[in-house]
Amino acid sequence: MTDLTWRSALVLGFTALLASGSLHAAQPAPAAAYFPPSGDWARKAPAELGMDAAALAAAVQYAQSHETTRAVDFSDQEATFGSRLGSMPTRRARTNGLVIYKGYVVAEFGDTAFVDPTYSVAKSMLATVAGVAQRDGRIGKLDEPVGKRVNDGGYSSPRNALVTWRQHLQQETEWEGSLWSKNADFVGKEQFGAGERKPRQLGAPGSFYEYNDVRINRFALSLLRVFEKPVPQVFQEEVMDVIGASNTWKWVPYTNSYVELNGKQAPSVSGGTRWGGGMWINSWDMARFGYLWLRGGAWNGRQVVPAAYVKEALAPSAHGPDYGYLWWLNTKGKNLPGLPTNAYAALGAGSNTVLVSPDHDLVIVWRWHAGNVAEFGKRVIGAIR
Repeated sequence: MTDLTWRSALVLGFTALLASGSLHAAQPAPAAAYFPPSGDWARKAPAELGMDAAALAAAVQYAQSHETTRAVDFSDQEATFGSRLGSMPTRRARTNGLVIYKGYVVAEFGDTAFVDPTYSVAKSMLATVAGVAQRDGRIGKLDEPVGKRVNDGGYSSPRNALVTWRQHLQQETEWEGSLWSKNADFVGKEQFGAGERKPRQLGAPGSFYEYNDVRINRFALSLLRVFEKPVPQVFQEEVMDVIGASNTWKWVPYTNSYVELNGKQAPSVSGGTRWGGGMWINSWDMARFGYLWLRGGAWNGRQVVPAAYVKEALAPSAHGPDYGYLWWLNTKGKNLPGLPTNAYAALGAGSNTVLVSPDHDLVIVWRWHAGNVAEFGKRVIGAIR
C-alpha cells in the first residue's frame, strides 16, 4: 500500500466522523518502571507478565503474514512521491517488529536491527524536538507566531506572519511558498508523483488541516533556527542519547537542504522520506522512542519532554482527522479501531508504525506491513490475561 493510499484512506475516512470520545491524560511512569540501559533491553517470557504465550505467538504470526507490497528496492519511490531530493537505500528489510509490555521485550520478529527509512514517523520525532525547544525556552507559548523568533524570510509575508508553532504541530498552517525546490501547493505529477493534487484556495492559518511535507520541512528549518544547531544534533543530545538509543540511526538531509549557520553550512532535515533522505533507524531505537512517550516524556527520572507538552500533544486539533502534535490519535475510536481512546501512533509510509497504548502499558513497533497496526495491537492485547 502506498503512502498516498493509506494516507488518503485516513483523511477521507475521518473528515465525516460522527462518533465522540474522551481523551485520557498522559500516563505517568509506574513507580518501579523499568528503563532499558543503552545497548540492552531485558526480555521476559510472556507468562512471567501474565500473558498467554500461544495467543501472543498467534498475534506475531498475523503480523509476519501481512508484509507490505512496497518494492524491496524502493523502485516505486518516485512514481509514488515525485522527483527525489535526497538519497535512498538500495533495499529495505522485510516486515519486522517488537512488542514491549510493561517495559520488557515479550516478542520480536524479523530483522529488527536493520536501519531503514521510517518515513513520516519522523514527524512525531520533530514534535519531540519542539517539546525540547519549549522546555529550554527556545520557543514560548505555542500560539506565538513563528516569525517572532525566526527571521529568515520564511514568515515575512502577511499570511505566513500569522503562522504559529501550534499550527505547524497540527498541520494547520496554510503556509504558502516553496522550500528545497518543492512548492507547498503540491501541484504537478513530476514533482509530487501520485501525491499531486489540484490547486485550491488557501484559508487563513489555523483554519484548515492538510498533510503537507513542504510545510513540515519549513517547521524543521524553523526548529534549526531557534536551536541554532541542526535538528539531528539536538535530537541526539537531548533525546536519543538520554534514552540509550544506538549510534546507527541517521537523519539524512536532502542534497539541497543546507543553510548558513554561524558561518558554516548546516543541514536542515525533513519530516519524512517522501523525497528521499529522512530518518533512517532500526526498530529497537523506534521502540525506545515510543517508550519515552508511553512514560509521559520521562526517562529514568529525567523529564526529557515536559509532561504538560505531552498531554497537549495527545489532544486532537480543531480541524484534523483526530490528530495531535504530529501524532495520530484515537479519541474518536476511528484511527485505531478497537483500541482505547487514549491509544496513539506514529505512522509512516511502508507502513512503518509505532503504537502506544497507555491503558495496557504497551508499545508495538511494526514495520513494512500492509495492515492496520490496530489489528495487530488488538491481537497482542488479547493475549494479556
